[in-house]
Amino acid sequence: MVEQSKLSEGTVGSDGRGSNHSKSMPAFKKERGPDRIHTGIAGLDDILGGGLPKGHLYLVEGDPGTGKTTLALQFLLEGISQSERVIYVTLSESRAELEQVAHSHGWPFESLQIYEMVPPHDDLSSDAQYTVFHPSEVELADTITAILEQVDECKPQRVVFDSLSELRMLARDPLKYRRQILALKRHFAGRNCTVLLLDDRTAEGSHDLQLQSIAHGVVMMQSLERDFGIKRRRLEIRKLRGSSYREGFHDYIIETGGISIFPRLIASEHKPGFERKTVPSGVEELDDLFGGGIDTGTSTLFIGPAGCGKSTVALRYAFSSALRGEKAVIFTFDEAVATLIERARGLGMDTAPLLANGTLEIQQIDPAELAPGEFVARVRRLVDKQHLRVLVLDSMNGFLNAMPHERFLAMQLHELLSYLGQQGVATILTLAQHGFIGNMETPVDVSYLADSVLLFRYFEHAGEIRQALSVIKKRSGPHERAIRELVFAQTGIQVGHPLKQFEGVLTGVPSFIGDLSEVRNSSAT
Repeated sequence: MVEQSKLSEGTVGSDGRGSNHSKSMPAFKKERGPDRIHTGIAGLDDILGGGLPKGHLYLVEGDPGTGKTTLALQFLLEGISQSERVIYVTLSESRAELEQVAHSHGWPFESLQIYEMVPPHDDLSSDAQYTVFHPSEVELADTITAILEQVDECKPQRVVFDSLSELRMLARDPLKYRRQILALKRHFAGRNCTVLLLDDRTAEGSHDLQLQSIAHGVVMMQSLERDFGIKRRRLEIRKLRGSSYREGFHDYIIETGGISIFPRLIASEHKPGFERKTVPSGVEELDDLFGGGIDTGTSTLFIGPAGCGKSTVALRYAFSSALRGEKAVIFTFDEAVATLIERARGLGMDTAPLLANGTLEIQQIDPAELAPGEFVARVRRLVDKQHLRVLVLDSMNGFLNAMPHERFLAMQLHELLSYLGQQGVATILTLAQHGFIGNMETPVDVSYLADSVLLFRYFEHAGEIRQALSVIKKRSGPHERAIRELVFAQTGIQVGHPLKQFEGVLTGVPSFIGDLSEVRNSSAT
């Protein structure tokens, strides 16, 4: 049965993520040369350097469930918004199924012509089950001819064929199939028409290089299973003739409103343009350790055993930044937001007014529900839209351990830290070491990524467990090399004088060689 239909009018939802065009994405260098058309997905346009070169045939490959149909509909909806004629040729999905997809994303629209070639619902005879076509229509050439007649009548600027697996089954012979696809390509050449061919990779071998060689460009969509949490979806541009594009894999998600793609971050595309300044914590002795404070445009690693105060000291930097009216954000992977706020209040840091006016923001992150690319995109929006000045990632253990199969997560983190440094953001990372006293083991080595390192340690003295801290690295300038005691009191964070009367503090069991009065009285806590 051949059926043509139209759906009701409207545009893609205007919410920040569903619309895709409403989202601000850092622009990849746009190509000069052939005219380009927007795909309806801002992230994809950014990857392509401004959109797809106009008037060519493109292959979109992906296993079932990767979002090919959703991408194709967004591509056609963008054409409708530009007053272009479009047509969706479906050989597998029915009009009702396409309507359901559209409604699930909140896309009421008209002017989208659907050319449907599927059998009637009641045609379940043995002959009809030979293919999706009646036996009199099984010849591939006849099918292609019928489709092209309908397309020529419409005279569209954008066409989608869904899916090639049906044409492949009709052809049976690979040579015949290739010739028909070439004929299809020649038919659209010179007609100022951009064509998307969708392929669900269900054929034997599932990797049709011959088809890729015919297409002007190839978009690969993948869905990766994880042992825990949601699937990770990623997209790659395998080929784009005569044009540069952002290579590599790019994470994407499918949500209400359509596909959102997060282009891979390339720090070198973002040039530095800030004045180096110190970022004080509001605790004079702590700032003395850093030679005045941590610096803008640098990353600082707080490393030490669990419970030694890394998160609290990091919170102090964010709190002080917000008090100065500078945007500060804390991403917490391990601790509940309510617990963090309550602990801050107990140390004399009332975060309520800062959270209310937006200068301080605390976001709890579940890495099992988040792809690395999506997280990076969140950070980039904060920098671009809200002029982020201080960023705290608490902790790297939760971020890295929740994604054990992300082999190149450290490289992504390096790009993120480089980008933040070029934008003048002071970044603080916390990392918990294994053990409490004595030899410490680090689960992941990210110290080489940080510009500065603040080391936390427990040590024992006079039958009590105390805490110490020391700056052991600072690339951006001189720093104090002393070891100081750290105390948490109701009045706030207190950092004592250098522990000159001790030797072996970092071992956890130091030798006391001086006057007891040099040690801060623990009763202050």
